[in-house]
Amino acid sequence: MDNTNMENTGQFLSFVLDEEVYALDIHQVREVLDLTTITKVPRMPDFMRGVINLRGGVVPVVDLRLKFGLNASEKTVDTCIIIIEIDLDGETTLIGALADSVQEVMDLDQDQIKAPPKIGTRLKTEFIRGMGKKNDRFIIILDIDKVFTSSELSQVADKENETARFDEQVQRA
Repeated sequence: MDNTNMENTGQFLSFVLDEEVYALDIHQVREVLDLTTITKVPRMPDFMRGVINLRGGVVPVVDLRLKFGLNASEKTVDTCIIIIEIDLDGETTLIGALADSVQEVMDLDQDQIKAPPKIGTRLKTEFIRGMGKKNDRFIIILDIDKVFTSSELSQVADKENETARFDEQVQRA
């Protein structure tokens, strides 16, 4: 695998969606939160579940299951929100990602990571950085900056800004 794609970090946060294990570069993970109240925002894509208050800031929350075309899951005691830093037009933006559960921070050597599969031109897999393998189980390593299109992220950021402005107006009133 090309070392520039994996940035030689070797550390990943693994999490589960619909019984499959996914992972994110640990350097993009800010924190993991227990599931909290998510405020719905009108006229957003289905995968955009709403926003949460994170220490006074507004953070949009997306459902990766819906984004990946999976069925929505029932919320359990293990359901959590992974706060991730995403690059949006050169600016770091926080986004929350719903996960069925978080497993662990794991080290993967470069020889445990293979290039993403070539599935053809009809299926887009550019958001997969690689396929890891640990204990005979595949781990789909995501490039979270490529999971969402720039227009989707802009739409989320616009709603985040609208909500923040509304909150400021309410606090001044």
